[in-house]
Order: sequence, then structure tokens, then C-alpha cells
Amino acid sequence: MLKITDTIKLIFGLKVAFLRRAKKLSYQQLSDRTGLAISYLHNIEKGKKYPKADKIFALAKSLDTDYNYLVSLEADKRLKPIVDLLQSDFLKIFPLELFGINTPKLLGLLSLAPDKVNAFVSTVLKITRNYHLQGEDFYKAALRSYQDLQNNYFEDIELAVRDFRSKHQWEDATTPSTEMLEEVLLLDYGIRVDREYLAQRSVLEEVRSLFVPEQKVLYLNQQFSSAQERLLLAKEIGFQFLNLKERPFETRMIEVDSFDKLLHNFRASYFSVALLMDERAMIQEIEAMSQWKKWDTPAFTALLDRYDVTPEMLLQRLANIFPHHFDIQELFFLRFYTGPEMQKFIMTKEMHLSQLHDPHANQLDEHYCRRWISISLIRQLSAIQSIEGASGPIAGAQISKYWGTPNAYLCLCMAKPSRRDVAYSNSVTIGLLINDKLRRLFPFLEDPDLSVKDVHTTCERCSIPDCGARAAPPIALKRKKDKAKMKIELDKLMGKKEGLG
Repeated sequence: MLKITDTIKLIFGLKVAFLRRAKKLSYQQLSDRTGLAISYLHNIEKGKKYPKADKIFALAKSLDTDYNYLVSLEADKRLKPIVDLLQSDFLKIFPLELFGINTPKLLGLLSLAPDKVNAFVSTVLKITRNYHLQGEDFYKAALRSYQDLQNNYFEDIELAVRDFRSKHQWEDATTPSTEMLEEVLLLDYGIRVDREYLAQRSVLEEVRSLFVPEQKVLYLNQQFSSAQERLLLAKEIGFQFLNLKERPFETRMIEVDSFDKLLHNFRASYFSVALLMDERAMIQEIEAMSQWKKWDTPAFTALLDRYDVTPEMLLQRLANIFPHHFDIQELFFLRFYTGPEMQKFIMTKEMHLSQLHDPHANQLDEHYCRRWISISLIRQLSAIQSIEGASGPIAGAQISKYWGTPNAYLCLCMAKPSRRDVAYSNSVTIGLLINDKLRRLFPFLEDPDLSVKDVHTTCERCSIPDCGARAAPPIALKRKKDKAKMKIELDKLMGKKEGLG
């Protein structure tokens, strides 16, 4: 994450490097002209050193420029996009180090051919501005990419959970109760739990929990199930046990103003889910699923009660275990939300491992394909609620064949109503790319009763004929076809002209 002083050094070094190359001077030649050591010049161009005034005057004279230009944050047209990038939010907040990218080296590569990268950098900045991308957007995208790089499995946290269990003499299969978790917070960290205060403040009803370090009190809202409450308690244990200092104190995060804060929040969440669903126990659950000859919805749903967890916690945990222990790395995770009218389904969370899979968030205000089990299961839940008064959650599985691609996914989905208002619902889905490896793991893929459907991304882009679930006409697809027809006609006309010539 770049600081202002880092930015100033990098811009200065960028200008020196550009002017030196423009004058075709070697480091030795510039050293002879300025009296500065070659190693010192290297560090200047890499943004590691910022020289004193007398040395800047010597550089300006040797490079046929003036002092004020070198020390200003302005640049000529060829360097301006790169300088603008340096001063933009993108490099100030994007955690390049997390991906092993050295900022000075990156800028050195960009500055080698500024004319070629000018348009690219300008495009990045325009996209950032036009789509109102903020630091929070970059942070969340970076976190998802980081999860992908690690195959969504973090061995150091898994080992920390084992150490914690060993310290407290919990067996691997032990599912910690609310009382056990509260006792750890109190005895190990002196933190007591308060369930009254937040419930008395209507303005704080959206706050799930709040930890106040000075008071050593974890305030919990009263609206949650035991599964959700245990998650919050285990998450606070995660913050404490992993010694995560830069962290949010409220759940959910009201403002994402630091990548480290978002990353540490993720690590504490990962710890909590791993603590509630032991790694070795979950491996055994998947191995048991691998013995199914037919898809078994009741057995899948029973996992929620066995571990006293929410659907999202369960599917997120499966997304940790599948890649590392079963080498099922081509997967995605989606979460949808909708209101009582069920006209708009909003994707509120997504993660892709190994590639950008076909189902993905669409920011163009289009209608997601109703054939996705993520959406159809919510609609099914609504029907069950109106007829039977059931509160869910419900589960299902579907083989989703993505129209126009060779890809098909086994989609495992769970849907449930909001705890605060049953008129609002959400679903979570884990999708596993169907290949020989997955077929060997899950024989029930051959179950003739397992639902198989052709799906698309949005109705506006879908060419599936006679779709009984369509929520909007395929207008985007029509525009694309109209452009293709126009191109064919223009190509014909150009061919005629060439023939006449």
C-alpha cells in the first residue's frame, strides 16, 4: 500500500529514468556528469532514494531539465498516465505486495515503453472513475483473488485451529457449544458477552456484534439463531487467538477502509468456521457423500443440524475442503438475495477458483437466469412457505449446463428466509465443474433423477429457445445479432467495391 512519501519518490525516480533513457545516457555517463554513485542513481530510479536539493540541481542540469519539473508531481504527456496511476486510489490502496508484485519494478516496466502503456493505463483510470470504483471494491476484488491463489485453503489457520483445540482438549469431532465458546472468551481473554445493549438501540439493529476493547465486552444482537451466534463467538476467539490487531470491531463491516482490516476479518471468519466444522470431520462427510449412488437431499440438509451451522457456513467450509483434500479446484460460490416481490435477485457474494466460471455477477441491471438452482430454490422456498408455513432452510442439487459452452456444473444449493423478515430470502450455492475427477468422486452424478437444466447468465443475453422461466426478452442478444448482420452487409459492400476497382 503506497504512502504519499512513496508516491513522491516513485514519481521523481520515474522522471529521472525516463529523461536518462531519452538522452541515451548510461548510468556511468550520468554518474560522471552528476558525481552521484551508480548505485545511488539506481535507488533514485527505483523510488528508494530522494536526493537533497544540490543533487537534484545536478540531475536537472545533466538531464537538460529544470529543478521545479523534477520535484513537481506533474509530468509531460508521455509519462502523465503513469503518474496519474501513481496518484490514483488504485496503487495507493491495492495490496500489490500480497501478490508478490514490487511496485517500483512494475513502474519500471511501464516506464520502459510509456507510449505503449499510455492508452492501457488511461483505460484503467477511466474504468475506475466511470464505474465509481472505490477502495472497498479493490479490496474485495483483491481478497477474492487472494483466495483463488491459495485455492481457498489456508493451512496456517487450519493448524492454528488444531493448536486451539489441543490447548482446550477438544476432540476433533467436538462441536463447541455456545457455553464452551463464551467460557473461552471469558477465561482466556477476559471478554464477557452482553446480549441486552444492542437490542435496546433500534439504530443498531443492523449491527450483528460489536467488540469494545476498552470494556472487554462483546455485544451481541438477540436476533440470531444459535448457529449464527456461535459463529460470532468463534470469530471473536479467532481475532484474539490469531492476534489480529488491525481489525473491524463491528459485524458486518460498516466501512472497509483498509485491506489489512478486510483480510484479518476474513482470517478470523475462516478460523471460526474451521473451529465449528473440524477439518478431518468434514473430510469424512465428503467421503460419505462419495458413497451415495443417488443424490440424498435429507442427508445433505442434516449436516446443518449435525454441526449447528448456517447454509452459508456449511457451503463455505466445503469450498475450503474440496480444493485441498479432493483436488476439486474448479468451483464457484454464489450468494443471492431477494425481497418479497421476487422480481430482482441480487448477487451479494461470489468467489471463483481456478478460472472465471460462467455464473457471475452482472452489473448491468439485467435479470439473472431463473433456471439457476440459486434462484429456483428461493422461489420453491416461497411456495413452501405460503402453502405449508415452513421456515426452511431447504436444499437441492442440479446439474447446470451453461448454454453455448462445454461447461456443466454440479450445483449444491441451500435457501432460507431472512431471520428478521421471512418475506426476504437468500440462497447460497457451490458449483463444481463436472469432469472425470468429479465423476469418480460422486457416483450420484449418474442418478437419472438428478435435475439437469440448460442455464445462461441473464435473460437479456440468453438464446435458449422456448424458455418457460424467462423474466425479460433477450434484448442484449438481439443487439449483438443486429450488429453481426450489419457487419456481414458491410463486408459484402466492401467486397463489391473492391471487385469494381
